[in-house]
Amino acid sequence: SVSGSIFDEIHKKDRFIHVPYHSFDSFIRILQEAAVNKQVKGIKITLYRLAKESKVVKALIGAARNGKKVTVVIELLARFDEASNIGWSKKMQDAGIKVIFGVEGLKVHSKIAHISMKTGTDIACISTGNFHEGNARSYTDCMLMTSAPRIVKDVNSVFDFIEYPYIPVRFKELLVSPNEMKRKFLSLINDEIKNKKAGKPAYIKIKINHVTDPVIVNKLYEASQKGVLIDMLVRGNCSFITGVRGVSDNIHINGIVDRYLEHSRIFIFAAGGKEKVFLGSADWMPRNLDNRIEVITPVYDQAIKEEMKKII
Repeated sequence: SVSGSIFDEIHKKDRFIHVPYHSFDSFIRILQEAAVNKQVKGIKITLYRLAKESKVVKALIGAARNGKKVTVVIELLARFDEASNIGWSKKMQDAGIKVIFGVEGLKVHSKIAHISMKTGTDIACISTGNFHEGNARSYTDCMLMTSAPRIVKDVNSVFDFIEYPYIPVRFKELLVSPNEMKRKFLSLINDEIKNKKAGKPAYIKIKINHVTDPVIVNKLYEASQKGVLIDMLVRGNCSFITGVRGVSDNIHINGIVDRYLEHSRIFIFAAGGKEKVFLGSADWMPRNLDNRIEVITPVYDQAIKEEMKKII
């Protein structure tokens, strides 16, 4: 719970929400503060699903009317929500918001927002779930709110890539598909294999919706064979057979179907004792890794890293 400026809190240190256990109102407050804060120059956001009475869109319209430069990337092909998305797109354009309808051939599934400031550090939000009040009451999702310059700069570069997909972009911090996400995940798994061989701590803990990508699946089988312990929470489609001697003895998987739809995606790698923690929008499926714009961010704040581990 934060009183006063939520921007000041994010500038002090990274903040984090885990809906529905924490209130989605914190994110609405960021947009509402951005709409009226004189230091805010512009807002960029990706919207995948929109609630019928979207407070998110209302805040963005307010920001545009207050002279902020607002850019919204909206995915019109979001299953079940096309009508709502099309209706809101028209209202946003009428309010002077620049609306971008995705990228040809790539579904924009990333959940990111970027707030640019006239003075001081910009702010970024990276989420595992849609910026949608209804979803936030029934899906479990995590969101990182940060002013870490390298992450914020990368988030802004994702918007550049969406707007100008023909210009090559390199990401220093974020894992972005279809660019380099799969390669970077394979590299993280390979590091665990090397560390196991060197006698260092080696394990992978993952919470995800679906795992069906054959390249990733085979790499995790290889890691298991080399003695890397792999614990996974998989809510949906899963292409592993666990407990096969000599193949998948070290892979343990639980599936959770409960009161809320388990939607957050969290990735933890032992990294030889200096754990690397990530969260974001991508499942390990070919469509997410090869045909969608997805974003995964590293988590550096120690308290948030502990929270991620606790969730898993």
